[in-house]
Amino acid sequence: MTLFPLRSHTPVENTLADTVFDRILRHEIPAKIVYEDDDVLAFRDISPQAKTHVLVIPKKRAANLTELQSWDSRDVGIFFQKVALVAEKIGVSEHGYRTVLNTGREGGQTVDYIHAHILGGEPLSGHFS
Repeated sequence: MTLFPLRSHTPVENTLADTVFDRILRHEIPAKIVYEDDDVLAFRDISPQAKTHVLVIPKKRAANLTELQSWDSRDVGIFFQKVALVAEKIGVSEHGYRTVLNTGREGGQTVDYIHAHILGGEPLSGHFS
């Protein structure tokens, strides 16, 4: 399978507030990075909810899943391909894992920057089992 880099876009005025994830992307604050390429950055969650808990953020900015509607469908596909790739690289693919994207305050989103949670490394229970 060939994975293509996310299409570059013309810079526009950033109307979104700078987030902790923007600072992690710029390597201004430390993070336990497990994977990085031209499209995404993946790092361990500072408050893990499972034995393995990694966040995957795209380098192309969007506040949440709703904003992905404005992305080219190819770019959306690349983001999700990379989430699956990270899951494989961190060793949770064989036995299974959960992927979560929280959107908005009522959905549990705490950082206004789209990110996928990969949870695994142990049997998972909870609302989604």
